[in-house]
Amino acid sequence: MAIKTVATNRKAYHNYFILVKIEAGIALTGTEIKSIRSGRVSLGEAYVRPEGGELWLLGAHIARYEAASHLSHEPTRRRKLLLHRKEILSLTAKIAEKGFTLVPLRLYIKGRIAKLEVGIARGKRLHDKRESIMRRETERELGRTLKGRGIRQ
Repeated sequence: MAIKTVATNRKAYHNYFILVKIEAGIALTGTEIKSIRSGRVSLGEAYVRPEGGELWLLGAHIARYEAASHLSHEPTRRRKLLLHRKEILSLTAKIAEKGFTLVPLRLYIKGRIAKLEVGIARGKRLHDKRESIMRRETERELGRTLKGRGIRQ
C-alpha cells in the first residue's frame, strides 16, 4: 500500500520529545480530502484535545478547495479523530499525567484514506532545545568535513 506524506509538523519535533506514535483516521468532508490530496495542509499550529470521550484535531489548516462552490469547508474547523475506544481511553489517561500532551506529527494518505500520526509528547525545555541544535550542527559539520575528504557516510 502506497503512503504519501502530505504534511509534517516540524515544529513538534523541535518543541517536544516524542515518546509514542499512533496512527489515527480523520473524519473529513469531500472538499477537505481533495484539498489534502493537492497538498494544501498546515499542521504548524495544530494540537489534539480530548473532549467528551473523543479526540479532536484543532488548529490544523486545510485550505479551501478552489474547484468547489462557495459552500466549501471551513479551513480551521475541528476534526474528529477516529480511534478505537480502548485507544482513546489509554491516550486520555496518559495525557492526564503531568507534562504529557498529544501532538499531531504527520498527515499522510495511505491507500485512499487520509491518516494522522499523533504522538504522545513531553515538552522540551530551553537547554534541551539548545542541546538538540548543537548536536545537529556538529553532525552537519562532520558531514561537511567527511565530504570534503571524499569519504561518504
